[in-house]
Amino acid sequence: MTDSKYFTTTKKGEIFELKAELNSDKKEKKKEAVKKVIASMTVGKDVSALFPDVVNCMQTDNLELKKLVYLYLMNYAKSQPDMAIMAVNTFVKDCEDPNPLIRALAVRTMGCIRVDKITEYLCEPLRKCLKDEDPYVRKTAAVCVAKLHDINAQLVEDQGFLDTLKDLISDSNPMVVANAVAALSEIAESHPNSNLLDLNPQTINKLLTALNECTEWGQIFILDCLANYMPRDDRESQSICERVTPRLSHANSAVVLSAVKVLMKFMEMLPKDLDYYGTLLKKLAPPLVTLLSAEPELQYVALRNINLIVQKRPEILKHEMKVFFVKYNDPIYVKLEKLDIMIRLASQANIAQVLAELKEYATEVDVDFVRKAVRAIGRCAIKVEQSAERCVSTLLDLIQTKVNYVVQEAIVVIKDIFRKYPNKYESVIATLCENLDSLDEPEARAAMIWIVGEYAERIDNADELLESFLEGFHDESTQVQLQLLTAIVKLFLKKPTETQELVQQVLSLATQDSDNPDLRDRGYIYWRLLSTDPVAAKEVVLAEKPLISEETDLIEPTLLEELICHIGTLASVYHKPPSAFVEGSRGVQHKKLTARAGSGESAESPDVGLSGPSEAPPAVIPSQGDLLGDLLNLDLAPPTATVPSVQPSMQMGAMDLLGGGLDSLMGDESDTLGGDIGGSPSMGGGLGVAPAAMPAALGGAPAVGGGLGDLFDLSGGVGMPTGSYVAPKTVWLPAMKAKGLEISGTFARRGGIIQMDLSLTNKAMSVMTDFAIQFNRNSFGLAPAGPLQVLTPLSPNQTIDVSLPLSTSGPVMKMEPLNNLQVAVKNNIDVFYFSCQYPISMIFVEDGKMERQVFLATWKDIPNDNEALFQIKDIHLNSDAASNKLQGSNIFTIAKRTVEGQDMLYLSVKLTNGIWVLAEMRIQTGNPNYTEMELSIKCRAPEVSPFVFQCYELVLKN
Repeated sequence: MTDSKYFTTTKKGEIFELKAELNSDKKEKKKEAVKKVIASMTVGKDVSALFPDVVNCMQTDNLELKKLVYLYLMNYAKSQPDMAIMAVNTFVKDCEDPNPLIRALAVRTMGCIRVDKITEYLCEPLRKCLKDEDPYVRKTAAVCVAKLHDINAQLVEDQGFLDTLKDLISDSNPMVVANAVAALSEIAESHPNSNLLDLNPQTINKLLTALNECTEWGQIFILDCLANYMPRDDRESQSICERVTPRLSHANSAVVLSAVKVLMKFMEMLPKDLDYYGTLLKKLAPPLVTLLSAEPELQYVALRNINLIVQKRPEILKHEMKVFFVKYNDPIYVKLEKLDIMIRLASQANIAQVLAELKEYATEVDVDFVRKAVRAIGRCAIKVEQSAERCVSTLLDLIQTKVNYVVQEAIVVIKDIFRKYPNKYESVIATLCENLDSLDEPEARAAMIWIVGEYAERIDNADELLESFLEGFHDESTQVQLQLLTAIVKLFLKKPTETQELVQQVLSLATQDSDNPDLRDRGYIYWRLLSTDPVAAKEVVLAEKPLISEETDLIEPTLLEELICHIGTLASVYHKPPSAFVEGSRGVQHKKLTARAGSGESAESPDVGLSGPSEAPPAVIPSQGDLLGDLLNLDLAPPTATVPSVQPSMQMGAMDLLGGGLDSLMGDESDTLGGDIGGSPSMGGGLGVAPAAMPAALGGAPAVGGGLGDLFDLSGGVGMPTGSYVAPKTVWLPAMKAKGLEISGTFARRGGIIQMDLSLTNKAMSVMTDFAIQFNRNSFGLAPAGPLQVLTPLSPNQTIDVSLPLSTSGPVMKMEPLNNLQVAVKNNIDVFYFSCQYPISMIFVEDGKMERQVFLATWKDIPNDNEALFQIKDIHLNSDAASNKLQGSNIFTIAKRTVEGQDMLYLSVKLTNGIWVLAEMRIQTGNPNYTEMELSIKCRAPEVSPFVFQCYELVLKN
């Protein structure tokens, strides 16, 4: 009969019945009862009430029963620490049992019981087991020391267990040696400066002796330990390499990669002219090739590692090009990786073979793969000069196929070939121009525009071609707009008489009609250059360009050295250092290869991309990048930022505030701000004036009459604010998705500080501790300003409320929707991910009340296309009540007037990143049945407007 019977539910008094059976005199009945208890525990029932009864069953000679009781003990000892002390005597007895299996079982369980109270009682039994006559017990005890160190490091050091562990490295049994090395490595990893693994030639010799007789995982521990050793000279390096080389033929791919790591590291110490160096290079190729005959997932890991090896030492696999040719049934991830390695190995000797393959790939059906193959042909042309002509003719053949995405990729790579080999292949331009109409991808359009601008003197109708792009200028991506601006300026400098109108048109589009600061700045620079010194403009814009390098995508050398030291680990698959994705609480050591000369430079870890809290938040939201895998980069250590105080008005240039600079603020109506200012090249120094200077500058301007102007003569009756609206908490992370942890929350702004109010509920059976939180990059740089303060363990069925202060100095990336926030929460069980949306009113700052004159000028300055109209229905408020409510959420009334029985409120809001949002609100007066408000919102970043409207509606209706 199977064990499934233990999982069937029984009647009401289940616990009571189990208690009676556990205390039965019959051994068989006891065993059955313990099995039922374990079955209940496995399906998540709480059977902790039976703790004393189960512990009483420990006194038995039956190994199976003992294992079951120990399993129960490991699960419930943490929630019942006082009861767990009852088991200590049995551990002490079991550690002296004649059966080595029972001694090992006792010591293994001791290591798994993470209860501070009883660790000191377990020191004596552990000491005996570390010196046990049976190697199975000693190897188990070695791992137990590492577990105990994790619970109470000081105790382990005081009891001298670390010295005993070091002695075990000299043990006669290879498995004991391997476990001792594994335990010491684990402890050393969490204490990087402890120098526990003090490796010397004698120790290394013992490890190499044990290496031959270990199990495969033991071999990996030893090889990883060897990789951290610094040989004294090249003779010792060679000796170690000779003894590690046989591991290359092991059946386990992890052992092979660990051996490759050791050899790659020690080869640095060998002189290149040594015969053995050449032999070693030859020996490294076959095992790497063999890894490529495994299943696709293993192939991918092997290829990611080979990619690193080939960048460091391409000579290892230079004769093995054929194994990287793509098979028809390879998954796409393997195909793309093989393609990358093929290009890295391409040389004059094998380029004909490679090009024939790549041309074949370019006719495949998989679009991503075809694109990469076409790019690869271009990269080969840049890398192997002798093949450039053949590559260009191959690309022209592909263009003739008229397959849209092939043509576009070909044009992108031909642009790079022109950069690498100027004045060599320009005869193909005519063919490229024929395909102009089919280009719809930004990168291809930008590449074609660059070619037309760069070689305008060779293209008769260059001005017509560029003018055709200019027709839909505002619909183009930023990349295309910037390229078009530069290309037309180049054309103007080459053919000034024919293209004067065209250049004025593009400069006007880029400076006056664009919201993109990069485009505007480049437009102003070109405009000033052309108007002040055309000769200098020619020298700058038409300067000789540097040739592009043959390998633009190589990993930076210091990072590559660090990754070579992590071959066979996750770092070698991600191509990122461990510090970029390993949880921050562990000490991550930066490793580097040791050159023979022993240069003292240490490998720096590249910046992972999390901005420090001291950085000012960007003034403009960047465009959305690739979000995939961002949460993998989360460092879940508690952040060090302090709770932010309310920021003073940001010292950005007036251009950030108003978009067009102070000179253009008042348009042609301003006499005092200096002559010809509509956006002409002579726009003066007003661009850099800080907001503090603005009222004074504007004060000198004559009053603007008519239209909006007269509203500023009226005083807006604004009363006292009523406090900001806080939405009720909603469930963000349901318990079923987070192993029993339920998180609900809301956002509030108190005293100028954004607060994330959370309720954490434990709906699981076990206690939850060690909480930490981190945010993904988001539109307004929200980040925790301090650690998540859960000061007491979260017991089953308990709820804890916490308030997390937030800063806006985190990394910024435009999200979809704009107010989306992706969150990772970690506890002792796992890391959980969820996303929530915060009301934009959280980032309305307290100094958002704009000067009246500035409001008027800014309203006029923002293009009418940016104006959005909304209606708010079912509102029973007069204008004063609405104004008070809004002010509580940092929406400030600048002025109020009454026109034809309607109250008009003029309101301003400032966001934490310096963006201003202006609004006009119409409210019907004197008619209690009329409950509709009209809202007109203007902003330089129009994508913000719908979210600001939602805040208006939320505040006014609640």
